Amino acid sequence: MTVRVERTFEVSVSPEDVWAFIADPEKRAGAISVVDSYEHEGDTTTWHVHLPIPVVRSTIPVETRDVDVEPPRYVKFVGNSRIFDVTGEHEVESANGGSRVTNRFVVDGKVPGVEGFFKRNLDDELGGLQAALEADA
Repeated sequence: MTVRVERTFEVSVSPEDVWAFIADPEKRAGAISVVDSYEHEGDTTTWHVHLPIPVVRSTIPVETRDVDVEPPRYVKFVGNSRIFDVTGEHEVESANGGSRVTNRFVVDGKVPGVEGFFKRNLDDELGGLQAALEADA
């Protein structure tokens, strides 16, 4: 089963500062509640993710890499793990003296519960990203 989600929010942060935040693996990892840790090497970032679903009893390494980057307005990334694959996009544009950030995610689960988790929790995770962007400014 596949989950597709798109959410847009506005922040009082400039597009350049939004870009600097999402391009920084440490800042991006810190804004995602299910990321326990990460490793960044070359073009790949491995997120160690803990999903609170019954069939997952440990953190899951998710290897991610950017596949399309147009600084400072757009990035598309893919992530692969043994329990899910994800494709994500962040699009940044000027809006109302700050930025509008459009986020698109496609999650393909390989075990039961993954899609439901992302569908239920993506708004909260994006709220965390929005709050972290504002706090970082």
